[in-house]
Amino acid sequence: MDATADDAMVSLPAGRVTLSDRRTRRSWSVDVAPFRLAVFPVTRARYARITGERPSTAVGARLPVEEVSWHDAVRFCNALSAHEGLAPAYRLAPDAERVAWDTSTDGYRLPTEAEWEYACRAGTTGPHHGPLDDIAWYRANSAERIHDVGGKQPNPWGLYDMLGNVWDWCWDVYDAEVYGEYRVLRGGGWFDEHWSLRAGARRRSHPSYRVDDVGFRVARSILP
Repeated sequence: MDATADDAMVSLPAGRVTLSDRRTRRSWSVDVAPFRLAVFPVTRARYARITGERPSTAVGARLPVEEVSWHDAVRFCNALSAHEGLAPAYRLAPDAERVAWDTSTDGYRLPTEAEWEYACRAGTTGPHHGPLDDIAWYRANSAERIHDVGGKQPNPWGLYDMLGNVWDWCWDVYDAEVYGEYRVLRGGGWFDEHWSLRAGARRRSHPSYRVDDVGFRVARSILP
């Protein structure tokens, strides 16, 4: 597959990643099974092709789609699976608010938080895999605007925009006891200061939240 195509994916090997939360000072390790991850965040053009919707006011086919909620991202994943003849990864309740993940399918889905950090690090151990100006759009170099995907250097596994440009929605609930249904965001965005653009940085938001620096990328499970 053409690595410049907005639907390109890479297959990542099994591994282990240690996550941490600065607020609670807690760390935990997660085993990650092999999976596939999109090379780029979902673009405006791809989102429009699959859903017929253009939620952002920004102009540019290869800009990351943003102003999409977690629920929007979940619905896109199922629509993309249907478009490609795959079993959907998510079961949605009639009210569309409750979502269950069917782990027996290989349809499109959001990455878990552990998968996201494992993919972002790509075998590296620092806060980011290279000099920040070379790999990410953020407040110091973005001119305070969003940019086309793939404009900076990829990480060692060929993934672009893991840091900067837009935050990525992840599957996981952030902390159910404290924040209820708030979901995890990872990666930092075009308006963030450098300290938010770290492989281990975590942010949270309500799954209905839409804003101009939050998008997502898709994953697929590799079934036995």
